[in-house]
Amino acid sequence: MQWENLTAPDFARAVKETQGVCLLPLAVIEKHGDHLPLGTDLFVGMEVARRAAEIEPAILFPPFYFTQILEAKHQPGTIAIGGRLMLELLEAVCDEIGRNGLKKIIFVPSHGGNRYLAPFFIQLMLEKRKDYMVYLPQMMGPDFAALMKELLESEFDFHAGEMETSLILAIHPELVRMEQINVESGRRLGRLRHLPGVETPVSWYADFPDHYAGDARQATAEKGERILQHLAQQLAKTIKAVKEDKVTPELYSEFFGRVQH
Repeated sequence: MQWENLTAPDFARAVKETQGVCLLPLAVIEKHGDHLPLGTDLFVGMEVARRAAEIEPAILFPPFYFTQILEAKHQPGTIAIGGRLMLELLEAVCDEIGRNGLKKIIFVPSHGGNRYLAPFFIQLMLEKRKDYMVYLPQMMGPDFAALMKELLESEFDFHAGEMETSLILAIHPELVRMEQINVESGRRLGRLRHLPGVETPVSWYADFPDHYAGDARQATAEKGERILQHLAQQLAKTIKAVKEDKVTPELYSEFFGRVQH
């Protein structure tokens, strides 16, 4: 069900078979410590979506990695684009997905830095009416937290740590350089501790300028496989629920019917 692998006739059939549902992983290209590939978020998002689509059929959009990663511009290999272009490009991509008959688009968040971008984009869906609907699942709920508590041995795990390293060990072990783990660079610097509860443009940079937050030494492919299975099953449940959802599109249409032009 990967978009780019289908022939045109196969694609048309897949749109019907999937009831018009498309998965769009929102990834970036950025540094993940000294030991993981720049495409870590992309690889994880695509793999989770691929596995979920095998459980509950949906078309998987080609790799898309032009989302929010401005905070990593100082690191080699980062691909960071401006905010306006970012939003316009994401809208254009969704428009094309919808034009091709896929009227229900499920974002698959695979990069923590999109915790603001994706919800904001969802809100912008009320700026002008579309003929498709976008869904943003919350994939890391209480069940996921319980699994992390069971699996992870490190004290904290924010970025390129035990969890993400385990995931890449399960997906692309040949790309992991465990011998290049820099434990010291994964520790929080706390350079803005004098501003508790305050967000600034450099809050992440103040704590983790090397884009490594955690301790990946306890990572294993087995842990990664458990996490992938959990995320794929949760996403598959979302796909099924979205296929059955008729209320959201009806409410969306009702809303715009009441908007004063």
